Amino acid sequence: MSARVLIVDDLFPNVKLLETKLALEYFDTLAALNGPDAIAICEKGLCDIVLLDVMMPGMDGFEVCRRIKSNPVTAHIPVVMVTALDQPSDRLKGLDTGADDFLTKPVDDVALFSRVRSLVRLKAVTDELRQRALASRAFGMGDPLITAAAETGLDARILLVEDRPGSAERMAMALQQHHRVTVEADPHNAMVVAAEGDFDLALVSLDLTGHDGLRLCSQFRSLDRTRGMPLIMIAEAHDRPRITRGLDFGVHDYLMRPIDRNELLARARTQVRRKRFSDVLRGAMQASLQMAVTDVLTGLHNRRYLESHLSGLFAEESMRHRPLAALILDIDRFKAINDTYGHEAGDEVLRAFAERVRQHTRPIDIVARYGGEEIVVILPEAGLAEAHTIAERIRERIQDVPFSVQRDSRLLSVTVSIGVAMRCAEDTSPSEMLRRADEGLYEAKAAGRNRVVAQAA
Repeated sequence: MSARVLIVDDLFPNVKLLETKLALEYFDTLAALNGPDAIAICEKGLCDIVLLDVMMPGMDGFEVCRRIKSNPVTAHIPVVMVTALDQPSDRLKGLDTGADDFLTKPVDDVALFSRVRSLVRLKAVTDELRQRALASRAFGMGDPLITAAAETGLDARILLVEDRPGSAERMAMALQQHHRVTVEADPHNAMVVAAEGDFDLALVSLDLTGHDGLRLCSQFRSLDRTRGMPLIMIAEAHDRPRITRGLDFGVHDYLMRPIDRNELLARARTQVRRKRFSDVLRGAMQASLQMAVTDVLTGLHNRRYLESHLSGLFAEESMRHRPLAALILDIDRFKAINDTYGHEAGDEVLRAFAERVRQHTRPIDIVARYGGEEIVVILPEAGLAEAHTIAERIRERIQDVPFSVQRDSRLLSVTVSIGVAMRCAEDTSPSEMLRRADEGLYEAKAAGRNRVVAQAA
């Protein structure tokens, strides 16, 4: 997988060295010799991952990372800090600023390439979510990137798969300061627990007695219930080949024994924060999709949804030989309600009207706001007589129970006129059936309103 890698280092020879290594692995590269230039490149969306030196004059790498990760526009870009600093406190400081990993100079090529590939794959998924989630802003739902970037990564549900009692106890005690931890020594039980639970993260020892921890990671990645759960491998120095394989098939991170408590907390927090970042974007995407087919005022489906699904019912050959009916409902003298009591009262009537219609239709029916005070109901598997009965039931319910408006301070008597039609064998499109239902509605209005008129053909 190719990617655009931004190399940030104030020493040109260091930049050229990394450029040469990455070019041999078919990565595209661009360079920045200082922090402000690096931030500007990230804000323009010109890179997929950042390799960031820590020791730079002016703005150091820690500050650059902090600014990238705190900006909703750039928070999703993976940052790997590359430095000669090798103390646990240095790694912790980098991870606390939001860095996704920390490589020590001289950089091991295998570690570099596997980390870049792993993080680029994760970013590709996040990019897709970002683009779709941003559509939610068009529906007035706020900016999902701001919400996602504000995630703290704390109070997570963490599964720890470790069969060394002492190690499991030490890690669990450290994690329990900020998270809820479930410890499981048996890998088979761990699979069951993970599938049934809703974990934000799993840490898996690679050296489980009688079991390959890397295989357990692979199983977590393959199951639908656990595929989105971040994974951190717990490894020994001799496990580096397995670490590389794990990163290649989608494990998110790793910790080397002996485990530094602060690094454990920092890496766990990073993975939880990244998962929740994606969850927020995914939720915004789902909400925007729902908003795209939902009428905001009434909560019913909108005309776009109606036309799409009705066209499908007409196009599907198996449905052409089954009965299908349509109702068009229009509130009588709705303009007078708006003129007399105000548009807010009119909106209250529309919402209550939509809810009553929904209560008196079936789960298989399509109920959609057609425009203004008109609602269309599509009735699969219903003939003209059955559709007429349903329409009468709705009409009676609207007529018999007054509508409460203006904070329950006033009751309004409301009636509805309804046109009914069913699909005919000669119909080539939904518009012909809807036209007949609309003609029935017109006749109901002309005949005095508050009635149902069915059009046979």
